[in-house]
Amino acid sequence: MKTIRIGTRDSELALWQAHTVEKQLNDLGYKTEIVAVKSQGDIILDKPLYELGITGIFTKTLDIAMLTGQVDIAVHSMKDVPTSLPKGIVQTAVLKRANVSDILVHKGNLDLSSDNVTIATGSLRRKAQWLHRYPEHTVVDLRGNVNTRMQKLQDNEWNGAIFAAAGLERINLKPENVIDLDWMIPAPAQGAMLVVALENDPFVIEATAKLNDKETEICTYIERQFLKTLEGGCTAPIGALAKVENEHISFEGVLFSLDGKEKYFIEKSCNFDNYNTFGENCAKEILTKGGGQLMQQLREVLKTKQK
Repeated sequence: MKTIRIGTRDSELALWQAHTVEKQLNDLGYKTEIVAVKSQGDIILDKPLYELGITGIFTKTLDIAMLTGQVDIAVHSMKDVPTSLPKGIVQTAVLKRANVSDILVHKGNLDLSSDNVTIATGSLRRKAQWLHRYPEHTVVDLRGNVNTRMQKLQDNEWNGAIFAAAGLERINLKPENVIDLDWMIPAPAQGAMLVVALENDPFVIEATAKLNDKETEICTYIERQFLKTLEGGCTAPIGALAKVENEHISFEGVLFSLDGKEKYFIEKSCNFDNYNTFGENCAKEILTKGGGQLMQQLREVLKTKQK
């Protein structure tokens, strides 16, 4: 039986995710090997993500490793993966989703009603939602893997920084001083892990497909379709969350301006039978209500910043 080579970024969280997939494959009787690769997104830490102008900055290196035959599959945080996969690479499994929430890690004695508060995040979505709620606060850029960002928070005078709860929980880094930001709509597919393989590798596709969680697959499909239709990529403040509730799927989606002042929000539900175009339809509704104009402005602003 062939050994499945699992490609991953070399951060602690990425390795945790790869080992989780490895264990599940081993439990099914497959042989595996972990191959760690450094991505551009981990190397270039002095620029905000949107200024790099590359979609899939955390996934590109692993895509190349797969297409050149160095690894058989790659494991990603699904929210980092572009909505269109490269030619020759296919999605084979979405693992059962973890906590979808964003959380604020702070240094204690935090008074959010004060004007003199500085919050750190590298995400346009988190920044826009924070400024929408707290327009008088300052938001600064924060890059790096989870461990790096936690260290930077300690080393700076900032009051707090925003993280995905799932990332900190997975590697036991979640500290005491946290606030659950239950009002913040997460990134599409936040908390979900994705496995991709080469489309011409039936052995690996069949093996990894056994790890797929159908409910998570459907919800992340809707969220990513919403993102793709809005043409967000890494470059726009877009949040989306689909949940299975009894016999239907509920959905919340949002698009913000960079400063958080403009907000286009949608809340709808659909039946299981017709979820295929549900995310797309929700996005189109936002685009026709003024979101299209905002997306055009965002593209122009971000194009200028990338020059």
